[in-house]
Amino acid sequence: MLFAKNTALDADRDVAGYARSSWWQRTVAHIAELQCQLNRIRSLDPQGLAPHELEIAAKIDTHLNAARQAADRKKNPWSVISGSDIDRAFANIHRAETKILRLTPKQELGELGPLVLANARQHLGDEDPRRIRLEEQLRDNGHRLTEEMRELAVTTLLAAQMAEEKERARARSFRNILLISVMATTIIAGLFILWGFLSPSSIVSNICFTPDPAKPQVCPIGTVETPQDMLIVMAFGSAAAAFAAAVSLKGIQGTSTPYSVPLMLVLLRIPVGALAALMGLVLIHGGFIPGLSNLDSGPQIIAWAILFGILQESVTRLVDRQGKDVLNNVRGAERGFQKSSSRKSDVSREMS
Repeated sequence: MLFAKNTALDADRDVAGYARSSWWQRTVAHIAELQCQLNRIRSLDPQGLAPHELEIAAKIDTHLNAARQAADRKKNPWSVISGSDIDRAFANIHRAETKILRLTPKQELGELGPLVLANARQHLGDEDPRRIRLEEQLRDNGHRLTEEMRELAVTTLLAAQMAEEKERARARSFRNILLISVMATTIIAGLFILWGFLSPSSIVSNICFTPDPAKPQVCPIGTVETPQDMLIVMAFGSAAAAFAAAVSLKGIQGTSTPYSVPLMLVLLRIPVGALAALMGLVLIHGGFIPGLSNLDSGPQIIAWAILFGILQESVTRLVDRQGKDVLNNVRGAERGFQKSSSRKSDVSREMS
């Protein structure tokens, strides 16, 4: 056993380390398990593997090494956004699994039928011909996989794994959209604040009101437009949005995927709340909302900024719903199986 800083390496270069992400820990543990299976298969036959089996075993080693490199590579912003390391690790792990299934000895093959079928049910549709055929053959054979079914099982497992990779890719794409949205709305909010400091009369005047022509105008702070007026309105809007996000956490689920979709959904609310507070007050100032063309005091202006910051939930909740759908589509062992279309229609009729 070789020891490095916070890391232990065995002869197969499998890593058990500290201060790494949970995704990294799960991935390298899975790689170590697959390497163990391959080593065991190699040691079962004293005469060694056949030439074509040696070729498959060599390719499994290549896949596992590529997965190790992807998991252990130092991350950079582009690799996080593109998901190249995660996709490389999962793709090579999956291909190693299918090739290990090809090498599994005949006497141990029978117990793997339910495992392959579980993967197919999680990721393949009810109408997938490979899943249907495998289910039928396993049912007719007491749910035991035979040598004659091996190629069908390998093909079905590979199809299920490719479907899983596409599900994860959609989750990553949605996360990237959320990340860009957070960055864009934050930049826009920052530009409005900067504009307020550079030219208060041109923008802050839109959130000040004159309830009585005989009296001075009313701003969030005092009676004269100042950069702090813009800042306090957007700050209270962001704070209100953060409060609403804290309340909405009861409906947000965590995820086992390496993509922080729930976190992005929460962060999106903060700049959106700031912009909602500003835009809402501008709409009141422009007389767009009947009966609210003039506000009477600074605290009343701030109160409306808080209200608009909370009201952003009506928009971001729709994004939450889409995020939940995307995460629910990333199916793993903890998410159960695909329901049949007939069952889904029965449930829809009951709900209606």
